[in-house]
Amino acid sequence: MKREAAPDSYVTLKIPRPLYERLKQVIQGSGFHSVTEFAVYVLRDLASHHHRGAAPLQPVAVESPADIEPLSPDEIEAIRQRLGSLGYL
Repeated sequence: MKREAAPDSYVTLKIPRPLYERLKQVIQGSGFHSVTEFAVYVLRDLASHHHRGAAPLQPVAVESPADIEPLSPDEIEAIRQRLGSLGYL
């Protein structure tokens, strides 16, 4: 039985809409039910690596939404194959 979290146990994380749309494409057919579910999974994984003493995160330059090009179908398929080979799909 799934336990519901208290409403105040969540926060809103804002990401650029083009990135959100790209992630929607990436998760299609992957088993993730939403971009939020996928983002939480990725962020938990990243945080666990950081906790285990991995190299500290370095800031990266953020692209403006106008600079982000959509993923090609081949790129999306490559991402799906890579996630599958890693056991995520």
